[in-house]
Amino acid sequence: MSDYLTKTGARNVFYGGSAFFFAIFIGLTAHSHYYMRTTSTDESTLTSAVERGKRVWEKNACINCHTLLGEGAYFAPELGNVWTRMGGDDDVETTRETFKAWMAAQPSGIEGRRQMPQFHLNDQELNDLSEFLRWTSKIKTQKWPPNEAG
Repeated sequence: MSDYLTKTGARNVFYGGSAFFFAIFIGLTAHSHYYMRTTSTDESTLTSAVERGKRVWEKNACINCHTLLGEGAYFAPELGNVWTRMGGDDDVETTRETFKAWMAAQPSGIEGRRQMPQFHLNDQELNDLSEFLRWTSKIKTQKWPPNEAG
């Protein structure tokens, strides 16, 4: 047996390995597209209020301070589960009123704490934003955030 690989042998290893790994790549791609198809949200619950709430979120650049499902700035709390923290779907109207009261009370003025500005959102914008955060709380996040406090 030879102590080194010939040019022909090296070329065969290269082409054979390339073909093998290309086939693996195609197989894994097909597997992820056809067999692992999962959805994290129920798109049937995506209402016009949720869409308007997302626009309020974007217009006021909430993501510049808060995170939403781990994306955004880490200056202020995670808001992916804020709806649950405020009461959740047990009593939607009470949770919505709690959210609106929290927003109206900002900035809190507590010494030594980060202060959220007052955005002066109207009642419709607050309802829409609460619907967006409610919808966000129902996304399957594989237990993110890791703690309830956000």
